Amino acid sequence: MARGGINKAVVQEARQALLARGANPSIDAVRVELGNTGSKTTISRYLKELEPSSPEPVASRIRMGNMLNGMVQTLLDQLMEEGQEVISQATAAFNVQRAALENQLIELRSELATAQSNSATQQAAIETQSAELVTTQSSLQAELTRNAGLNNRCTNLESLVAEKDKHIQSLEEKHVQARGALEHYREAAKEQRDQDQRKHESQLHGMQVELRKLRETIAVKQDDLTRLNRDNERLLGEARQQTKTLHTQEALAQSLNTQIQALRQGEARSAGVTEHLTEQISVLREEVKALHQTAAIAELREQETAVLLAAVQKENEQLRQARIDERGLEEGGDVASGVEDKQIAGHAKPSKQPRR
Repeated sequence: MARGGINKAVVQEARQALLARGANPSIDAVRVELGNTGSKTTISRYLKELEPSSPEPVASRIRMGNMLNGMVQTLLDQLMEEGQEVISQATAAFNVQRAALENQLIELRSELATAQSNSATQQAAIETQSAELVTTQSSLQAELTRNAGLNNRCTNLESLVAEKDKHIQSLEEKHVQARGALEHYREAAKEQRDQDQRKHESQLHGMQVELRKLRETIAVKQDDLTRLNRDNERLLGEARQQTKTLHTQEALAQSLNTQIQALRQGEARSAGVTEHLTEQISVLREEVKALHQTAAIAELREQETAVLLAAVQKENEQLRQARIDERGLEEGGDVASGVEDKQIAGHAKPSKQPRR
C-alpha cells in the first residue's frame, strides 16, 4: 500500500522491525518493509542519520540476540506443546481407530465364522444334492429299465392283441359255420316237422277210415294194431331223440353264452361280434321257444287224441257189447273186445311231435 511520504520515524520503525527479526536493515529491506515506498536516497540518508544516534550498537545486538533466543525458546516450547498436543490427539485418534479396527476385526471374525458356517452348510447341502443326484440318477436308470420293460410288455400285448384278433376272426368263421349248420338243422327240422305233420295227418285219416271199417275188419286190424304199436314206439324214440337234441341245443346256447361272456371280459373290441352272437342266441332261444310251443301243441293234440281214443274205446265197447248180445258168445266177445281195444289204442294214439 503506497504511502504519501516517508520520514525518519517511519524509517526507524522499519529498521527496528528488521533488527527484531534478525534481518540486515539495508536500504532495499527497509524500502520493502515500508511497502516499496520512498526513494532509496531518502532512506539512505535517514539510515545514516539513525546509525550515529545508536550509542551502543554491540549491546543492542546482544540484546537482540537474547530476544531472539527467548523468542526461539518460546517458539520451541510452543512447538513442543503443540507437538505434544498433536501427539496426544494422534494417540487418541490412533486408540479410537485401533478400537474401531479391533471391533471391525471382531466383526470380520464373526462374519468369517458365519461365512465358514454358511460354507459348511452349503457344502452339506451340496453333498446332499450330490447324494440326491446319485439317487435321481439311480431312479432315472430304474425308470429307463422299467420303461424298457414296459415297451417289451407293450410289444407282447400288441402280439397278444394280434393273436386275439386272429382268435376272434377264427370264432367269427366258426360262428358262420355254426350258423350254416344251424340253418341246415332248421331246414332239416322243418322238413322233419312237415313229414311228421303229413304222417300224422295221414295216420289220422287212416284212423278215421279204419274206424269206419271197424265193424267189418276187427280181425284184419289186429295186424295193423301191432304195426301201429311199433310205429308208436319208434315215434316215441324219435321224440326222445328230439328232446335230447333240444337239450344239446340248449347246452350249445349256454356254451355260446359263456364264450360271449369270456369274450366280453377279454376283448372290448369283440363287442360287435358278441352282440351278433347274442342276437343269434336270442334267435335260437326264440326257435327253442317255438319248439317248446310246438311240443305243447303236440301234447295238446295227444290229449285230444286220447279223448278221441276214449270215445272210440267207448264206441268199441258199445260195438263189442252189441256183438256179444248178437252172438251170445261171452268168451269170444271178451277176446274180440281185447283185440279191438289193442287195435283201437294202436290206431288212435297219435305220433308224438318231436321236440327240438
